[in-house]
Amino acid sequence: MDISPKPLDKSFYNQGTLQLAQSLLGQLLLKETDDGIASGFIVETEAYIGPDDRAAHSFNNRRTKRTEVMFGEPGNAYTYTMHTHCLFNVVSGNVNRPEAVLIRGIEPHQGQDLMGKRRPKAKKKIQWTNGPGKLAKALGITMDDYGHPLDKHPLWIAQGKILKDDEILSGPRIGIDNSGEAKDYPWRFWIKGNNFISR
Repeated sequence: MDISPKPLDKSFYNQGTLQLAQSLLGQLLLKETDDGIASGFIVETEAYIGPDDRAAHSFNNRRTKRTEVMFGEPGNAYTYTMHTHCLFNVVSGNVNRPEAVLIRGIEPHQGQDLMGKRRPKAKKKIQWTNGPGKLAKALGITMDDYGHPLDKHPLWIAQGKILKDDEILSGPRIGIDNSGEAKDYPWRFWIKGNNFISR
């Protein structure tokens, strides 16, 4: 019997990218594989507002095989590789308005044994998922998930914890030093005091 949490309705993703990046905090991200389900509460996000954001892959409406999914409807998975890591984003914005929210950190919930096995070099539990490449590895998110609708198994987002406004902090995004004025935009959001944020 399937008792896993129900996916959020696709209408959840029909909000502005900055708002969505905050609304995703506290929600539960789940991935089911042959080994079982692993999940975690989203604790850190970054918004990328495509055409006008020099830090975004889709700046100036750059349309490539990699960015194609961002030109579609919101609520699908945008995965890409950086170095050897897969990173997971939620597509946002309207059709032909390529925007996305990067998931930067999660707090482990279900399937923690599985996460530990997938992250054997992590010395502490806190290091399993406190970064975008780490959390994708821990949950089993891969490039095969590119374009997957996030209201369907095996990769989905479900209702999590309700946060108060004063629990959400914001500041500049990380690792985008070559993006001009965009490097200073306060479009990174995280849950105050959570141990699983990336830094």
